[in-house]
Amino acid sequence: MSKYRLDHLDQLESEAIHIMREVAGQFEKPALLFSGGKDSITLVHLALKAFRPGKFPFPLVHIDTGHNFREAIDFRDALAAEIGEKLIVRKVEDTIKQQNLSEPRGKFASRNALQTFTLLDAINEFKFDACIGGARRDEEKARAKERIFSVRDEFGQWDPKLQRPELWNTYNGRIHKGENVRVFPISNWTELDIWNYIKRENIPLPSIYFAHDREVLEHEGQLVAVSEFIRLDETDTTSTRRVRYRTVGDMTCTAAVESSASTIDDIIAEIIATKTSERGETRIDDKVSEAAMEDRKKSGYF
Repeated sequence: MSKYRLDHLDQLESEAIHIMREVAGQFEKPALLFSGGKDSITLVHLALKAFRPGKFPFPLVHIDTGHNFREAIDFRDALAAEIGEKLIVRKVEDTIKQQNLSEPRGKFASRNALQTFTLLDAINEFKFDACIGGARRDEEKARAKERIFSVRDEFGQWDPKLQRPELWNTYNGRIHKGENVRVFPISNWTELDIWNYIKRENIPLPSIYFAHDREVLEHEGQLVAVSEFIRLDETDTTSTRRVRYRTVGDMTCTAAVESSASTIDDIIAEIIATKTSERGETRIDDKVSEAAMEDRKKSGYF
């Protein structure tokens, strides 16, 4: 009997690769949702392990709100070019114009909810039957209700009460015409697992994840980057702080954390010490209501 045993990260990696190959085998037109954030970058790295030396059996797809951090967009484009894979970008701004949608208003006018319209349009345009995403169950409690193969109806909606059993790593990708499946290969990973894997695999990341100086506005205990996308009032005071980002969403709804962590080891030490989830600490839009994420998911969100 072999004495070789997979360690924790090996097991997670093996499971994720298995899931990606299941997607390739069960669906005709899958896609990998890719934003340039650490979780989707990890998915691309796993896809390279799953399918190289061949090409990916799916394109990379980004639903661009137009309010992104420049560092993430530049990294997105550079990585897609480096690996030679197709990148499809669809812009929320175009959807707003085409469907005559109302732009959100307010101090932090986020287009996050409008991403749903653009995503569903892209799914319909390219006839995607599965979309691979980087969601993890430790991010937010609504995520924990979702299976790895999560079926959406013909309107793109998710019903948490209609989840399929997933026993013995068996995934059911059978769907009716018009339905769609969201697939989460790193669903069983934690934020700490992601960072330990990034360290082990030496995966490059955008500089925004490491400590840097940035002009920020302190709002209700959160540090929001000053940009053309937020509305500053006369009474607002901004300052330059040493910060980094735990998660990278829109500049309008993602807060920074004060940090001096300039290496991955520093970041891992911070995560071990923290008592707050990354979304709980840094995502402004998740604080709108207790069920904000679940409500968005039911309407077709990632």
